[in-house]
This record gives sequence, C-alpha cells and structure tokens, in this order.
Amino acid sequence: MIRKFLTILFFASLFVPHHSSAQLCLGSLGDPIINNTFGSGANPGAPLLAATTSYQYSTTDCPNDGFYTVRNNTSACFGNAWHSLTADHTGDPNGYFMLVNASYQPGAFYLDTVKGLCGNSTYEFAAWLMNVLLPSACGGSGIQPDLTFSIEKTDGTLLQSYNSGNIPTTASPTWKQYGFFFTTPAAGSDIVLRIVNNAPGGCGNDLALDDITFRPCGPLLTPVIVGMNTTSASFCEGTATSYTFNCSVSGGFNNPVFLWQRRVNNGSWTDIPLANLNTLNVTFVTTTTPGIYQFRLVVAEAGNMGSPQCRIASQPITITVNANPVTTAVNNGPVCEGTTVTLTATGGTQYAWTGPNAFTGSGSPLPITNIQLNQAGKYYVTVTNAAGCIHKDSTTILINPAPLATTTFTNAFVCEGDSIQLIAGGGSSYQWIPVTGLSNANIPDPKASPAITTAYSVIVANQFSCKDTATVTLNVVTMPVVNAGPDKIMLKGRSIQLAATVSGSVNTYAWSPATYINDIYSLQPVINPPADARYILKADSPAGCGSVSDTMFVKVYNDLFIPNAFSPNGDGLNDTWNIPALRAYPSFELFVYNRWGQLLFHTKDNPLPWDGTYKKSPCPNGAYSYFIKTKNELFQGTVIIIR
Repeated sequence: MIRKFLTILFFASLFVPHHSSAQLCLGSLGDPIINNTFGSGANPGAPLLAATTSYQYSTTDCPNDGFYTVRNNTSACFGNAWHSLTADHTGDPNGYFMLVNASYQPGAFYLDTVKGLCGNSTYEFAAWLMNVLLPSACGGSGIQPDLTFSIEKTDGTLLQSYNSGNIPTTASPTWKQYGFFFTTPAAGSDIVLRIVNNAPGGCGNDLALDDITFRPCGPLLTPVIVGMNTTSASFCEGTATSYTFNCSVSGGFNNPVFLWQRRVNNGSWTDIPLANLNTLNVTFVTTTTPGIYQFRLVVAEAGNMGSPQCRIASQPITITVNANPVTTAVNNGPVCEGTTVTLTATGGTQYAWTGPNAFTGSGSPLPITNIQLNQAGKYYVTVTNAAGCIHKDSTTILINPAPLATTTFTNAFVCEGDSIQLIAGGGSSYQWIPVTGLSNANIPDPKASPAITTAYSVIVANQFSCKDTATVTLNVVTMPVVNAGPDKIMLKGRSIQLAATVSGSVNTYAWSPATYINDIYSLQPVINPPADARYILKADSPAGCGSVSDTMFVKVYNDLFIPNAFSPNGDGLNDTWNIPALRAYPSFELFVYNRWGQLLFHTKDNPLPWDGTYKKSPCPNGAYSYFIKTKNELFQGTVIIIR
C-alpha cells in the first residue's frame, strides 16, 4: 500500500527543461560549479553523506516512510501506485537518482554547502523534480509535494528562497526543472542550500529530484559566424577555410573581460592565447583533421577571469570538418563480350561514373548490359558522402571476345531410323543439347539419330570460357501409312467411289493403273472398270526416304445373277442360296416367302445367304417366291429347294 513518503530522484539534465517562469537565469550561464547527478552504476548506489539528509538509507527498490535509496530504476512500487522509471533524468539506464519516502512531519530533507563563490556575483540554482505518484493512486486525491528552496549564508542569513508550489501528478513520468537566481555578498562567501518539504503527511507527497546545479549567471552572450548569421558551419577535409566569430554581450557587467576557448570532439575546453576580444579569426589549413571544432567566448568581471566559478560562457560555435569518403571501386570482370559487367563503388551516398566512349552513369551497383569490346578500359567514379564531400576512384574493365558459333546447316531432313552428321565450329569446346540421339554430345561433329523432330543447340566456348549458341533443327521424316480402302463389288457399266487414306510424312501419292479412274491424285476417285481390276495407291515420302503402296480389288459382275435353286443338304455344294452381286448395290432389301405368303427370310443392305431354314428348322423341298428391291429396280421370281 502507499503511505506518506517523499521520493527524490537525481538525473543528469539532458531532457528539455520545464522552467518556472521568470525564475531561471535569462542571460548566459557559466560551467556548473556544482552538478550533483549522484553518479551511475549498478543498484543500489552508495548512501549520501550523513550531513546531507536526515533520512535513513535503504538498499531496496521501494523505501518505506522516512527512508531513501539511490538507484537507477524503480519498478511497480506499492502495487504500481508509482511510476516505474527505467532510467535517470538524462535517459541513462545506469544513471543513479535519489528516491525518498517522506516522513509524516514536514521539514528539511536535503542540505548542502557550496564553497568558493565569487563576491557580488549572480548564480543560478536549478534542480529537476518529478511527482512519482500516479494520478489514480490514493483514490485520485493524493497529497502533492510542495518544496521551498533556500540559499543562506553559513550563519543562517537568508539570501534568496523559492517555492515550487504544488507539484502535480502526471499520467506518464514527467520531469520539470525548478530554480531561481541569487546574488552573493560583495566579499563573496560559502552558501548553504536547504530544501524543505512543506506538504503534510498522508497518502502521497512522493517526489523525485535530480541534477542539482549551481552555475554563474550573467549578461546574455550571442555568438555568430560573421557573414553567415549562424553558429554552425561545415566543410570537407583538405580545404583551407577561414571564419570570423563575433559575440555580442548585453549589459550586466561593469567592466567585462573576454577570453575565447576551444575544444575538439567534445573534449575539454582550453584557452586560446591572446584571444581577448569579442571577435576571433580562425583559419583551418588543408591538413586539418576531420572532427568537431567548437569555440566559445568566456566573459567575467575584470579580475575574476581566473576563477571559473565567476565567469559565464556563450553557447558554442561549431565548425565540423567532414571527412572525405573512403572509397573502393571494382567490377566483376573480366567478362565476355555481350554479357553484363557491374560497376560497384562504396564509401558514399552518391556515385557518378564516366568511362570510354563518353560513358556516363550513376549509382552503385551499376550494370552495363551487352558490353562490347570497345567499351573496355578505365572507368572513373566520383563518390559523394552524406556531408557532400567527394573522392574519386577508378576501376578497369577487361572484356574477352566471344566466339561465333557456326553450323554447316540450320535445318535438315533425316529419314526415320537413319542418322546425319552435325558439324559445328567457332570455338575450342562444344556441348550439344539435348543429348538424346547423339553419338557424342561433347564433340563438334556428332552423328544424330533422332526418333522425332528435334532442335539441337550447340554451346560453343573459346579459351576465355566465353560462349555462343547455334541451333540445328532435324526434321524426322516418317514413312507414310497407306490404306487403299476396302475391296469393291460393282456391276458392269456402273461407277463406284473409292475411299483411301494416307498419313505420316507424304510428299506425293497416286493411283495406278490410270485407266477407268477419274483422278489418280485423289484419295476418293471414281472408277468404272469393265472387268475385275486391281488399283494400287502409292505414296512417296519427302527427302527421298522411300515409298509405300496398298492395293484394292474391284469385282465386276456383268449383271445381277440370281440362282433359281440350291440344295441345303450339307454336302458342301450349293448349300445356300447366295447372290454375291447384291454387294454392288449400296441399298437393297431381299424377301423370301412360302406359297402361303409367310415371310421366311429377310435381309437389308447386307447380302447374307439363305440356308433354307425358317426359325432354325429346314424348309421342305419346293418353290419359294423372292422379291429384291433396289433403289431403282425390283427383281422377283422363285427359288427351288432340292434336298
């Protein structure tokens, strides 16, 4: 639970301060005479001197009433009623702060003596404070800290005091700087800082304090780089540059004296000999080392310049000498003609390239595609870094000639099952793809026996391993497949159409003999031979790969011969009534009746023979009537069964 306590945190002053109006120094400040940050390190920090506070030291994260601790963080104190802090005021996770859980009784909780202050001089006291109680703690009505800061002589005489007023709670950890300025007696003296907690005991009154500083306060010093109206400038190393600095001083000192100081890369400030005016000329030579060079004017009353605690200093003028880029420039060569070379440079943010044949380009990496032999040579790059400083570098591109792959032919025909020799040239090594059907895929002249039409590519390489590719297409000629169609039956004096087919690789085809046929080059010619004949269809393959043929037979009947008797007795002679010439009619019907008009046999468009039975039973000897209907004719008569 939360009881009455005061929490005091000390942090280095790096955050943006929240100044109390018209209390802090409005002029320029000197270097801190006192800068109590409580140090840094692992938890817990060392206790304060006994004379500094009357509270008891605790090593715990969350001290109880009347105790304090020195730590670099707090976490979930009193059931998350306090803010959890992960660093000191400066944001340093190892920086210590003083954490005090205030006692019930108001009174002084911090006391310190500052020695060696100059007489009749103005100083600024400041400290950073935080109310660590969450707004929701104590039912939302926690007691707010109220502090009085007093500056006294060592005999107790009050020189100046300042009251913070109530320090409110905040939704998130928030630091605010409180302070005031005071003037020492003419003779100078040691002074005593006393911080008193005015708030009563109860729930709340929890405070964080950090970065107690005492600094000389004086007139406002306004530095500037003459001609630039700014306090900062930069240039690149290797350049000789001069500047004139001026610092105006507002009223406040009776007889001010001046001294310019210099520091490099945030080191210690050192005096510049004989620089005793408010104007300073500075020259940087070409050999000046890159870095941050700062200059400030220190001002004090005459006679006090030798005492750092009596003088003030301007804000620094900063001159940055930027380093030129440290560069590299390379390429991925040697490369083969017609490929891509990539220029690569490092060390900057911008890259501008020039090269042979008026080449220009920018960026890194920078590809050059389809590079040619006349583009070989040295390429220069100007590298610019983020500060605008430049450095030039170069790299040389080497280009090897590419081979020219050749073949004796690009397209050829090969008979199915045969082979053909491929011949390539232009290089010192060869690789054919695909390897299927090749006698050797790694020689310039393999024999190829492809089963199907195939495009072969040959990769030709020279002594530089540069490559080129050529292609040969072998068209495989398959033998034709010829079908002259079914044999035909026809009546003399009539015509019939053939139905042939040809597939595969075919150059030409034709019928023979050429007699009694209307078109020997047609697959569906019309024929009308006067007698039985054989017609041959021959097809030739392309590329001289041979020919094939097929024959069909044409049976020619003089007329429709209809037998008038047959003997179905099983002796193998005239056992059926058969009319072969019916096959010459594309459409017909055959009917056989007994003398009572009963249909015994019927066939349509199929010249089936009659075996003299009806429903698988033999018909008796005798005469039977028949009718044959064709498209244009009717034949009728009788047929006799003789057993």
